[in-house]
Amino acid sequence: MLRKIIIFFWFTNFLSPLVAQPKYVLSGNVSDEQTGESLIGATVLVESLRGTGAVSNNYGFYSLSLPEGEYTILFQFVGYKTKVIPIKLDAHRKLDIELEGASFELSHVEVKSQRADRNITSVNMGNIQMIPEQIESIPVIFGEPDVLKTIQLTPGVKPAGEGNSGFHVRGGGIDQNLILLDEAPVYSTSHLLGFFSVFNSDALKNANLLKGSVPAEFGGRASSVLDIQMKEGNLKEYGVSGNLGLISSNLTVEGPLAKDKSSFMLSGRRTYADLFLNFSKDDDIRDTYLYFYDLNLKTNYKLNKRNRIYLSGYLGRDDFGYKNEFGFDWGSLTGTLRWNHIFSERLFSNTSLIFSNYSYNISVRRDFDVAIRSEIKDLNLKQDFSFYANASNTLKFGANVVSHTILPGEATVNEGAVFIPPENISRRNALEWAAYISNSQKLSHKLRLYYGVRLALFSNIGPGEFYTFDENGELVETIEVENREFFKTQGGLEPRISANFLINDQSSLKASYNRMHQFLHLLTNTTTTTPTDLWLPSSNNVKPQISDQVSLGYFRNFSNNTFESSLEVYYKDFKNQIDYKNGADLIFNSTVESELVFGRGWAYGAELMVRRNVGRLHGWLSYTWSKTMRQFDEISNGKPFPARHDRTHDVSLVTMYDITPKLKLSATWVFYTGNAVTFPSGKYEIDGKTIGYYTERNGYRMPDYHRLDLGLVWLRKKTDKFESSWCFSVYNAYARENAYFIDFRTKEDNPGETEAVQVSLFKAIPSVSYRFKF
Repeated sequence: MLRKIIIFFWFTNFLSPLVAQPKYVLSGNVSDEQTGESLIGATVLVESLRGTGAVSNNYGFYSLSLPEGEYTILFQFVGYKTKVIPIKLDAHRKLDIELEGASFELSHVEVKSQRADRNITSVNMGNIQMIPEQIESIPVIFGEPDVLKTIQLTPGVKPAGEGNSGFHVRGGGIDQNLILLDEAPVYSTSHLLGFFSVFNSDALKNANLLKGSVPAEFGGRASSVLDIQMKEGNLKEYGVSGNLGLISSNLTVEGPLAKDKSSFMLSGRRTYADLFLNFSKDDDIRDTYLYFYDLNLKTNYKLNKRNRIYLSGYLGRDDFGYKNEFGFDWGSLTGTLRWNHIFSERLFSNTSLIFSNYSYNISVRRDFDVAIRSEIKDLNLKQDFSFYANASNTLKFGANVVSHTILPGEATVNEGAVFIPPENISRRNALEWAAYISNSQKLSHKLRLYYGVRLALFSNIGPGEFYTFDENGELVETIEVENREFFKTQGGLEPRISANFLINDQSSLKASYNRMHQFLHLLTNTTTTTPTDLWLPSSNNVKPQISDQVSLGYFRNFSNNTFESSLEVYYKDFKNQIDYKNGADLIFNSTVESELVFGRGWAYGAELMVRRNVGRLHGWLSYTWSKTMRQFDEISNGKPFPARHDRTHDVSLVTMYDITPKLKLSATWVFYTGNAVTFPSGKYEIDGKTIGYYTERNGYRMPDYHRLDLGLVWLRKKTDKFESSWCFSVYNAYARENAYFIDFRTKEDNPGETEAVQVSLFKAIPSVSYRFKF
């Protein structure tokens, strides 16, 4: 099968050019004139050849094959002036372009950094792209600009809970989103138990969410990919920017190490909410601490015209403690070393060495000390190639191997002078292998195709212990696997295909199909992520999750691309879904696989988005109608039931109004159907204790959720050397008491009755921050 696919790619890309081989290649890099930052998704158009052009990749590189002749080339990027370059192409030519920022204000709502009709002409669907400048005026909880919470305002993306940075995409679980920071996976994206994300907006350059047509170079998760890149640093001059808020502050410094050749970016953020606890009159509160910090660093160096290296890293940690009795800290460390090499005008290479580590530590100090530690560590070697075969075909291919080391739990107990050896849950080691090939092909002015295939494999290796269980979940055998011994390999092929048919200059039809495997699984029994959630690799007992998604979409622009609209429908089938048995023990359990059940799931829905990109009044309306179901033989007598994150209706209305060039008002209104939830249907007593009786999984609904957020940005001062602004916001402006959870308890005045009590987390939360840049 794979051999036939490779032969097909060979004929479509290399035999056809023999018939009409373009003679010369125009290639180069597109960057910001002021900072030298590469521009991702800049459009390169040939004025005289309708539909002929290229888009710069994640490193700003473009390549375009043309017959010999004279051309006018247009370089475009949102928020920048179009640059028009006449050229005579009679040989291969490298042309690096720096674009000048436009004098008008960049629209804060434009979520695709590409040409105005890119949503119509591109073969991509379900693609949401953002840059930090586009989300600064959108009000969020605690007034902190947050790319994850802004993404939750788009179709098909649902927040995990009140104020939480976790999210669900088209029926998938939180763990089914692959979140990358400069190619490094981030396993926990939350600070302060979800109310802040780990992504400091001042350190970010670009974020791209892929939920419809997912390119073959991405894999490892069953639902979506969020690809985030950090800023590279200003190649021209030094600069400092920051944000002073009520809860947290950040500071970013960037500049050249060698002008036009090497630069750096360093950004740090810390919350100081713990400092306010010192003013409490309660001794217990004064002895409590809760804070987070994170640090982003990136540097790059241009070795020569064909070689450039990048080094980036992230360190973030949360720390929580109560007096001298309890301590809990968790966080992530990532690092990425990348080498860009241009072999020729048509062949671009990126080689990456990637490290990622997520860990948490719990300590309890009473009559004896208990310390619990868990971590997941990855080391990834990745090679990607882009081959610009001709004007109609762009071929991408590559491979990578990831070494996973997972320590589910290690407990150490110290009773004074008596040392007790650590108790471990068996460490798990695995190798994740992948190779892919894909092609973007222009068949005609009206029809474009993307097709590719990814081979994804997962191998359990030693040292470690693996288990077999009988039908009742009882342990039958413990299998000892020696160091570097291969135990179990699973996986398969993942075809990817999408098509775009251009009806006219204002509208198009799109379709796509994806298959994706997921080999790492998150075990949790809460509605949102917590730092102690357990990541479990596939094994002889746990099969990889597999998702198959079909999407159809109609895209239409109006009034010269002033308005954009899209309607997408999808159906997604999930295989080998994981849930837990009733009463399952997920905490520090070496045979946790025996507590799991396996089944299937499916999700379908429709997503509508209407957006106005220009004018004093701009914003978007998104609406999602969806259904997400799960089915397990061991749960609800094998009957299908709604997933916890199943929500029928989801509405987001985002509006921004430029009162004056220095005063901008924004408002966001959100509504969604309450989550599916399991409530007791009755009760019974055992030994004088009242026990809830549960009949069906997720058979009830939480109350519907809605809120209004308001924001105001006041540009206080702006010169060539200095800029400052005040940002005011109110989260949940009309103070609706949305249900965080429902608690069932015995009535105080009538012990024979049980009452349901709604617990709300927030009312109205005002925030203010001061931003500066010089």
